[in-house]
Amino acid sequence: PNKTTKAVSNGLRPKSITNFLNSLPLVFQRDKSEGVDATYHFTFTGEEKHQATIVIRKKSVQIDNGLVGVPDLHVTADSGAWLGFIRKEHGIIMPLLLRKIRLKGPVRLLRAFGRCFPA
Repeated sequence: PNKTTKAVSNGLRPKSITNFLNSLPLVFQRDKSEGVDATYHFTFTGEEKHQATIVIRKKSVQIDNGLVGVPDLHVTADSGAWLGFIRKEHGIIMPLLLRKIRLKGPVRLLRAFGRCFPA
């Protein structure tokens, strides 16, 4: 009764883009993805170059290497800036203003993506 509660994260703090992509199926929240039907293209630049397609449809997630199909949202990001955002070292506003993260498509889809993969 004398202890205070403390909020903690899920402990998944990816150190690389490959780790980020591999962790997505583990942290995917089916219930939070209800109503999301979108294809995301991610192009990572900078230190770690990588391209991936993430499809969220019918409460499931599919991750493919490379850019497959037509995206609803295309995210082009510096790998370091994206990992810093995912690890909550900084927000997304500054990387967007500095053009280290660029979006092509509706911003609401990025919010929907975030709901499916909470921290």
